[in-house]
Amino acid sequence: MDGSHARLERLTSMLRRRGVILPAFEIHGGVAGLFDFGPIGGRLRRRLKNSWLEHWMSQGDIVEIDSPTITPESVLIASGHVGEFNDHMSECISCERAYRSDHLVDGKHPNPDILTADELDAIIAESSIHCPSCGATDWKPARPMNLMFSTRIGAMKGGRTAYMRPETAQGMFMLFPALYRHFRNRLPFGAVQSGKGYRNEISPRQGMIRLREFNMAELEYFIDPEVKPQHDFSKWSAIEFSLVPDPELGQPLKMGPEQAATENIIRHPTVAWFMARTWDFLVGVGIDPSKIRFRQHEGTEMAHYATDCWDAEIQGSYGWVECVGIAHRGCYDLAAHETATGDKNLRAWRPYDEPMIVDKTILAGKGSVIGPVFRDKAGLVNTALEELEVLTSEFPFKLSLVDGTSVTIEEDMIEEKRIQSTEHGEWFLPHVVEPAFGIDRILWHVLDHAFDESEKGGEPYTVLRLNPSIAAIDVAILPLMEKDGLDDLANNIHQTICATKNLASYYDGSGSIGRRYARADEVGVPWAITIDHESLQNGSVTIRRRDDGKQMRIQPDDLVAALASDTISALF
Repeated sequence: MDGSHARLERLTSMLRRRGVILPAFEIHGGVAGLFDFGPIGGRLRRRLKNSWLEHWMSQGDIVEIDSPTITPESVLIASGHVGEFNDHMSECISCERAYRSDHLVDGKHPNPDILTADELDAIIAESSIHCPSCGATDWKPARPMNLMFSTRIGAMKGGRTAYMRPETAQGMFMLFPALYRHFRNRLPFGAVQSGKGYRNEISPRQGMIRLREFNMAELEYFIDPEVKPQHDFSKWSAIEFSLVPDPELGQPLKMGPEQAATENIIRHPTVAWFMARTWDFLVGVGIDPSKIRFRQHEGTEMAHYATDCWDAEIQGSYGWVECVGIAHRGCYDLAAHETATGDKNLRAWRPYDEPMIVDKTILAGKGSVIGPVFRDKAGLVNTALEELEVLTSEFPFKLSLVDGTSVTIEEDMIEEKRIQSTEHGEWFLPHVVEPAFGIDRILWHVLDHAFDESEKGGEPYTVLRLNPSIAAIDVAILPLMEKDGLDDLANNIHQTICATKNLASYYDGSGSIGRRYARADEVGVPWAITIDHESLQNGSVTIRRRDDGKQMRIQPDDLVAALASDTISALF
């Protein structure tokens, strides 16, 4: 077993033993791709998610929303997920186990997830790929499998087909009219949403890297494509990012985000802006900056909706892993939902600098025909005819009305009219830039990068060097012994800290003080408080810093105030 694999096993064992991340439903045999976050992991993930929310909402033009996780089928048909959200699956003829086809050909192609079914089959056959389960080399042809979990809304025959959401983005597109009103009809603005997503992975692997139920956090930023973005990149003027462009465009390079946007390596300034802000977030929660790179999607790899897309990849125990995708989605989503529903409320208004006199031809209903045929709907028909953007030459045709119904229009019902109007602006579909974060993958890499093994007194010693801002526990409360009133004082301090907003402590009175320090260090607790007999005399306690073991005495009230204001490091 090589050193990196042995380290991964020790890290995984520690996370399970200490209640950070554990296999779910284990006493019932477990389910691949499902994990529990234990008493340490649950709070750690919540703090990471809160850091993400605070990071983006501090921008001032981004708000949080919360949409249902159950999504009607019609929404996901319009978005393309029902038709496009697939992975190729290969099934072993011998044991009938199924695997993701691109996983089977890892190492046989530089980017196997862009291959077609025929290309995957050819590589599997030429390379005599063995079944990971039984070792056979005979495979059924690769075929696409939709990754969404289906369900039904309602009961019996009245139910509607639905899916557990594969992403949070669609909920934010549905809420565009409300967001547009909230921001007083002015672009740009954004919305964030975090929560559960569901993908029925064919063959989950690599622990937390590929899950069937996972935690995601996405941002949809709506922009006017005709307005030049104004972004201040001065904060990153001295920082060079590792960029891996599409191989057809260039070789890997080191470059700042502003220069990369200016040279059109990053094709839109707002994409570059969110790449820079993403880098800030990842480094801020404890990702090693030397292990972050941005890789541009190749043309054949690009999602059906994207005009440019960069993945923020993090290097760890599983190699380079995509943890964030930053895509310019154009107006694909809003246009798709407008086309599917006929709803024009997904548009924004762009005023002209000066009013324009416009001559145009419209279709108008003949009153002598429209009135008697459509009666009370005649007004709706006339309005719908006038709003047609493309004049048809084919009759009869279906005309959708704003009340959700449709009517059939015959040639003798209409006539063309030329009109002149003064227009003060135009309605348009905003474009969208989307940073999408895999919270679980980021959390895994935070733990991986923080896991520090050394020796202390000739024995192995583990420290999880988590950033204090996301550590699950802020401080460990350790009475030197549980008698003479030390335990009562320690419990009082513990309760005070737990009752303080945004702080968490845990009490540990078992074993030697050295072993208790070690237990706290192993799960990343940044501060440990020892209560001894001097504490009974003058009230002071000893505070120890995790990362260097430095200690000092402090009064409990000063301790709580320094923890709450995040100024405790300044005391050392």
